[in-house]
Amino acid sequence: MATQSPGSAPATATAPVSAGRRDFLGKAGAVGTGAIFSTLGHSGVWAAGSDAPEKAEVKIGFIPLTDCASVVMASVLGIDKKYGVKIVPSKEASWPGVRDKLVNGELDFAHVLYGLVYGVHLGIGGAKKDMAVLMNLNHNGQAITLSKKLADKGAIDGPSLAKLMASEKREYTFAQTFPTGTHAMWLYYWMAAYGINPLKDSKVITVPPPQMVANMRIGNMDGFCVGEPWNHRAIMDGIGITGVTTQDIWQDHPEKVLGTTGEYAKKYPNTCRAVTAAILEAGKWIDAGLQNKMKMAETIADKSYVNTSVDAINQRILGRYQNGLGKTWDDPNYMKFYADGNVNFPYLSDGMWFLTQHKRWGLLKDHPDYLAVAQQINQIGIYKDAAAASKTPVPKDTLRTSKLIDGTVWDGRNPKQYADSFKVHA
Repeated sequence: MATQSPGSAPATATAPVSAGRRDFLGKAGAVGTGAIFSTLGHSGVWAAGSDAPEKAEVKIGFIPLTDCASVVMASVLGIDKKYGVKIVPSKEASWPGVRDKLVNGELDFAHVLYGLVYGVHLGIGGAKKDMAVLMNLNHNGQAITLSKKLADKGAIDGPSLAKLMASEKREYTFAQTFPTGTHAMWLYYWMAAYGINPLKDSKVITVPPPQMVANMRIGNMDGFCVGEPWNHRAIMDGIGITGVTTQDIWQDHPEKVLGTTGEYAKKYPNTCRAVTAAILEAGKWIDAGLQNKMKMAETIADKSYVNTSVDAINQRILGRYQNGLGKTWDDPNYMKFYADGNVNFPYLSDGMWFLTQHKRWGLLKDHPDYLAVAQQINQIGIYKDAAAASKTPVPKDTLRTSKLIDGTVWDGRNPKQYADSFKVHA
């Protein structure tokens, strides 16, 4: 749910879309989006007087996860061609690899962890480099998996995990996928909500998503936080159970983003707009119905992409969950790629939330200028242009309000106070 922004700063941080341009782009679907960039000719005021993408082909890095789907499907379905650009998906092995290739220009864009982009921008979790978030790719759909060994001792959720760790003292090891990333923050937030200090009461390691299940199988960890399909895969393989879904930590939380460097966004704004519009339309296609979701699952299960069985993907994308202990449920807050555009807007408050957690866990020593950093990174102007081209609704406000699992409410209004409010911290 969007809220009224405090003051006018967030709303005026980006240049507005002119009425004429908005009207034309809003009609793009009716005339066929393949003609958008050619028919606009020199009437636009974007790069060098032309609206055509500056680059005809772009390489987008992705990690083998279900939430890479809109990037992949934009390419597979040929939606990218409608916007005058060719997307070449590039399968990457780890988030540090994605980071390095984005920063050095080997990748034009990436399906990437929200918190990774913010960390690099501030020089934590890698060399400092100005970064850009063009859109949010998905909401929800991650989970924290606990080992079957823990479950056998009664640790099947937050309260029972806290009880076991307090009564049976040993070194407990949990894995996340990148130190400043989303999975680290979901894991830490969840543990802390039950009085467990993840940095003091456990050992936290970093493991690439596709290697999580194999590492749990050989006993390297007690639990992990990762995206699908690897949580469901652990259940299918009989080695883990779902302790909590991330949508139960924060309903409709931000997750992966379309990221690039700040330099790239400035140099190639038309390309950024075209790619964003294509991925928006692909997300809309995925969310349109059961048949499309099943087609998506079949496509991304291929070894070129996620490299797993279709049945590891196609249940949870429909909200059909099981926890590995006999419990099944239909979750209305499953992974969404579009949801009438509610998924994709790069809310300033979403980006700022990760900064508050980076401060909470000692990754940032001092409070940054939360709003200014979010305004630098989140390319709301480019997003609005892409949304108009793809006929995607845009919210009125750049901040939104959310209630998390511990009852705290985040609305982006006082990030410093929020960051300092947690009893469990570094």
